[in-house]
Amino acid sequence: MNWEQMPLGPLQTNCYIISNRAKVCLIVDPGGEGARLINHLQKRNLKPQAILLTHAHFDHIGAVDDVRNHYNIPVYVHEKEASWLMDPALNGSHYFLTSNAIQMNKADQLFVKEEMKTVGDFTFQILYTPGHSPGSVSFYFSEGEFVVAGDALFNGSIGRTDLPGGNHQQLLTSIHEKLLSLPEDTHVLPGHGLTTTIIDEMDSNPFLNGF
Repeated sequence: MNWEQMPLGPLQTNCYIISNRAKVCLIVDPGGEGARLINHLQKRNLKPQAILLTHAHFDHIGAVDDVRNHYNIPVYVHEKEASWLMDPALNGSHYFLTSNAIQMNKADQLFVKEEMKTVGDFTFQILYTPGHSPGSVSFYFSEGEFVVAGDALFNGSIGRTDLPGGNHQQLLTSIHEKLLSLPEDTHVLPGHGLTTTIIDEMDSNPFLNGF
């Protein structure tokens, strides 16, 4: 199993392409530049099987319909943010992209609980990690020893909690109970910036000290 980070969209949100030897893949958080992402997938001869969303803020969903329609694949999001794809006020684009509000079609599938999930050729664990947003989830791929953490945990930082539905204490609880409990050598693939590891964040992340 391989993963590739591809910053996309107005905030250079990290889209992740998770693939295997059979050249099929999952797309996580396609934040924008749909044509560029599709072109990249075609050059790599990769066939997407689904789109997974860690949450539905505008900078994580901008290319959802471009990729979904091109490959005719399902989109997954947590049930608490099921309506955010269609609502610029909820996904934030109404406030941050006033001249280009983002409205996508509704998700095809909803995450409703923490569980081991198989989508296409891939099996992963759904971790419910709210705080940055009410429906934030992380995807732990034990076989690949990595977790896609969305905007919960960053290299040396944590997600902002001043947006609608954000909760600072809830985010800290999510990080400590769901992410820092993973094996220490787990690679953390964040929604923005450089990757990190669980042990590095346990040792040096200033936002997690004294919790």
